[in-house]
Amino acid sequence: MKTVALRSRALKLVVPFLTLSLLACGAPSLKQAPVLSPYASMPEAHSNNATASLVRNGQSYLYSFMGLKAGKTYADVSTAAFEYDLDADQWRRLNPVPVPEGRLASAAVSLLGSIYIFGGYTVDANGHEVSTPDVYRYDPADNTYIRLADIPKPVDDSVVFAYAERYIYLVSGWHMDGNVANVQVFDTKEDVWFNATDFPGVPVFGHAGGIVGDSIVIIDGVAVLGTDQGKRRYGLVSQAFLGKINPDDPSDINWISIDNHGGEPLYRSAGTGSTERGLVLFAGGSTTAYNYNGTGYDGTPARPSARVFGYDVDNDLWMGFEDKALPSMDHRALLPAAGAFWTIGGMTNEQKVMGYPDRITAVE
Repeated sequence: MKTVALRSRALKLVVPFLTLSLLACGAPSLKQAPVLSPYASMPEAHSNNATASLVRNGQSYLYSFMGLKAGKTYADVSTAAFEYDLDADQWRRLNPVPVPEGRLASAAVSLLGSIYIFGGYTVDANGHEVSTPDVYRYDPADNTYIRLADIPKPVDDSVVFAYAERYIYLVSGWHMDGNVANVQVFDTKEDVWFNATDFPGVPVFGHAGGIVGDSIVIIDGVAVLGTDQGKRRYGLVSQAFLGKINPDDPSDINWISIDNHGGEPLYRSAGTGSTERGLVLFAGGSTTAYNYNGTGYDGTPARPSARVFGYDVDNDLWMGFEDKALPSMDHRALLPAAGAFWTIGGMTNEQKVMGYPDRITAVE
């Protein structure tokens, strides 16, 4: 494992300057030959899919819900769901999510043996997008869904994480016609919602984050930066915030700004918290703000990133790891499973929709 460490406040140098400079500049990796996955392909490749991992009967599984199929048009927005058995290297098609239309940019998280699926948006032939309020609890044991209380302010492209084996947080995201600063919290025991302290940064969509203990880290994302000839102008925002949840009051979050991660801001990077490592980890993403088909809002095709890095919440330290073998983007989460971290699907070079699990080996 090769790492680069950066002190968040002081940018303390602890490795040779050349390596640090490449990280700070977000320099692209050398062009690599196509990588063939050693893992079984999904029944259908999906991108921008809600993903989660859990352990059931002592075995590790990865899950994919909805998203965008390989055709990348409005007609390819999916309701499909899949389960991947890591031990057997086998996929199983699950019952589809019971919504009338497919969803993009939904969020999923596992908690106490179930998977909770939140929001997302629909898109029609005219490109009209609608944020959806749907919340479902999926039971892997019997392959069923239960509808729960709707999101009060429907969001898509939000960051999701579970806390204290009870609460699930949705941080910022897109609501109908603009980003929101809301932090909406779902109480899984009571099937009710309440608001936590608003996200203090620029409200964004497609940001990334995770939680370790009581500490949340949120980075980057895309915001509306103005208008151009009557049309919204989207752009990436470079930002990083650390939030501390009050364990006596889950609605109370103390947010502080921290230095950014030392590279260009990212869109739809995969993120998660790792309690064992004390890190909030990030992998992939793109330095281009793009529409759901992988083409930038400015017409430039988005390119995926291979970066892997993390924030040490106890030592206020950014860590840079060796690049992932295959650059990828359009992720909803980084999944801890079987002692490693994974993504399912997404897009790789030339906006190709990926159809297999990708293991992030740099942080093992």
